[in-house]
Amino acid sequence: MATKRRSRSRNSRIVPAKPAPQPASMGAAAVTSTDAPPAPAPAPSPAPRAAGFASSQDLGEKRISFDELGSGLYAYTAEGDPNSGVVVGDKGVLVVDAQATPLLAREVQSRIAGVTSLPVQKVVLTHYHAVRVLGASAYDGAAIIASDATRDLIKERGQQDMDSEIGRFPRLFRGREEVPGLTWPTETFRARMSLWQAKREVQIIQIGRSHTSGDTVVWLPKEKVLFAGDTVESGATPYCGDAWFNDWSATIAALRRLRPEKLVPGRGPALTTRADCEQALHETATYVETLFAMALAAVEKGWSLKQFYDDAMDRMRPRYGHWVIFDHCMPFNVSRAYDEANGIVKPRIWTAERDLEMWRALEQDAPPKPADAP
Repeated sequence: MATKRRSRSRNSRIVPAKPAPQPASMGAAAVTSTDAPPAPAPAPSPAPRAAGFASSQDLGEKRISFDELGSGLYAYTAEGDPNSGVVVGDKGVLVVDAQATPLLAREVQSRIAGVTSLPVQKVVLTHYHAVRVLGASAYDGAAIIASDATRDLIKERGQQDMDSEIGRFPRLFRGREEVPGLTWPTETFRARMSLWQAKREVQIIQIGRSHTSGDTVVWLPKEKVLFAGDTVESGATPYCGDAWFNDWSATIAALRRLRPEKLVPGRGPALTTRADCEQALHETATYVETLFAMALAAVEKGWSLKQFYDDAMDRMRPRYGHWVIFDHCMPFNVSRAYDEANGIVKPRIWTAERDLEMWRALEQDAPPKPADAP
């Protein structure tokens, strides 16, 4: 294996981008059903929240870490920004997730160059979201690997997601003028595939529906190292806007059965003990289960999306409000949980227009468009 050992981490800085335009602040509304004409029910008192897309307020510099997890195994993390994984083999390098732009991908490449001169030969996409995949063009000549389901999602909603995410995350899409367009996989698989680097097996597994319907993890069974993508977070709020709530816990249960000893979550620090891995798996599952149980109860009570949102923010903030991107994720998470609780099984496509429509509905009491509206 042509690698050079390295110290645990190295720091760098990312220059902040200018903030995007922001919607206004939020209020509250509620209804109940009785035998008499509907009468207003007491609505939860909304907690203080960030105005507009909370991510547009996130302009601070992030410290980058490049941590060695084992021989030739590295985690690229940046204080809650999207993570990447690196697996250095005997002939080349495999990267897990490509970052949001070629500019950010080059940050990963610079760390790789510090530990090996071998080329990046393969890039695995854990799912289709633009913030994970649009940096792939920086890896010229590398094979781009994704699940069949992820390719289908790129085809169905990749452009809308790209347009939407650029508006949500102005700092992460710094340098987006270099992005040539959607990232398309050059190799796809169904269920799982294995790659071999000399005697090291690298398993690429479509583990089950959770964060999206195409979620993929990279698992090294001998080393017991798991690159989990956004199926698992650590100290960061799971984004559930495209989630399958009913499936997510079963997917995490499948990951638990692997018994990882080291884990790189989608966001958050690399985890280097079995106890820390188990905690991240447990906390991610608990967040998802808690929010969906609240959604089912809200629908049973006949609550509006707005009333459910205010209640969820007030009840979940004490436990989860310190997690990275909590204020950003919650409106999208509540919207998707409310849809699924109402029987809308397949996640609706987010567009830049729908993003703003959802924010206005939650902030200004405007009724959201029905699920079948254009």
